[in-house]
Amino acid sequence: MPDTISVSHNPAAGQFEIHTEHGVALLRYAHEGSSLNLLHTEVPDALEGRGYGAALAKAALAYARDEGLTVVPSCSFVAGYVERHPKYQSLLATH
Repeated sequence: MPDTISVSHNPAAGQFEIHTEHGVALLRYAHEGSSLNLLHTEVPDALEGRGYGAALAKAALAYARDEGLTVVPSCSFVAGYVERHPKYQSLLATH
């Protein structure tokens, strides 16, 4: 895993992004009222298992916390990440 993974927020596209030589890793989201629905995570095959998905999830969850939003983890990767990192469970929207 690289020492530093730089995640950028692209609000116009509704996603968090990591630009790499292998392509763009991204996490798409949608604002739904006071919730942030984390829809889909994509990581180029060459980068899978190297922490890029986790960096995207962490950035999206930090954004939600900073903005006072709850999170709907529609993406199975993000749902698993939240399950493995209990400090983010307080962000989950209750249904």
